[in-house]
Amino acid sequence: MPVNVGITFLAGGILGWAAVKILRPERHLEALVIASCSAGNLGAMPLIIIPAICEEEGNPFGASKICRVQGISYASLSMALGNFFIWTHTYGLIRKSISHCGRIHKDDVPTNKNRNPEVVRKARIFDPQDYSDQEEALLLPSSEDSEPSDRTADHRNEIEQRVSSRKLSDIIVHIWERSKGTFYQISKELLSPPTVAAVGGFIVGVVPWLKALIVGETAPLHVVQDSVTLLGDATIPCTIIILGGNLTEGLRKSTVRPLVITAIVCVRYVILPLFGIAVVMAAGHVGFLPPSPLYRYVLLIQFTVPPAMSIGTMTQLFDACQEECSVIFLWTYMLAALALTVWSMIFMWILS
Repeated sequence: MPVNVGITFLAGGILGWAAVKILRPERHLEALVIASCSAGNLGAMPLIIIPAICEEEGNPFGASKICRVQGISYASLSMALGNFFIWTHTYGLIRKSISHCGRIHKDDVPTNKNRNPEVVRKARIFDPQDYSDQEEALLLPSSEDSEPSDRTADHRNEIEQRVSSRKLSDIIVHIWERSKGTFYQISKELLSPPTVAAVGGFIVGVVPWLKALIVGETAPLHVVQDSVTLLGDATIPCTIIILGGNLTEGLRKSTVRPLVITAIVCVRYVILPLFGIAVVMAAGHVGFLPPSPLYRYVLLIQFTVPPAMSIGTMTQLFDACQEECSVIFLWTYMLAALALTVWSMIFMWILS
């Protein structure tokens, strides 16, 4: 499943990048379009769809009780993996795009053409490049002098070596600062609450004595499981309420071209599901997947879900592109009911 989730992000990101290059939306919308195509709602939607299908009589996934337990386990794993990818890849993508657009839309710095001549003169006086040129000109002999002596030539070579060594040291310092900033940002994104919660859940599930301590009716810390389950049961309704509140912005004047919305809908509900069928069927044919049809259905549904709601949270966090995100969510989630129904029928027909 981690590979499948990574493939959904990779394929969606490539298709979103192609849509951006072809349609050329506004600069500040490019990252939003790519994120909407790549990051899917891998948590709430599977948690709603899979238990509902398992409750139906005659479902192709076996007994209702066993199907529900296994389906919730698969959907929970999908949610954890999806949050990890969303709050690392998608968060970094939107953050960089918004910060870049913020620098572009700042007040224009006056150029030398429209500056005050006195300001230009002072700037030239304190220009490091001009200062270095003047220093070198003072150290080097003029063309009117006689032929440079050996001492002057040695002095010139020494100056060139100093300049080259200074440039090399500046490049090394610049690379080090960029690398340090990149590693700091990655560590900061990996320490986001969803990622920490997912890692903590994996640790509890993998370590036997921790699992026996918390999970189970006879576990000493069973109250922790009950509390977490209570909060988890309220997550889906709260998520739907938040989604409805975000969609109200999309009912106002649309700032996104209809062609861009159409491209996102085609990527999420036409191209990605077809690509997902090819990937899952190929992996099953090679032998990489277990024979469980429910597990394969979860993998297929990951290619069909609408954009992740965390994208709206990120736009609110950075206070940018909120109206545009609401418009995209309005149309994608409105069409999700039809798309998920049709593709679920196709997936269950393939797996039956």
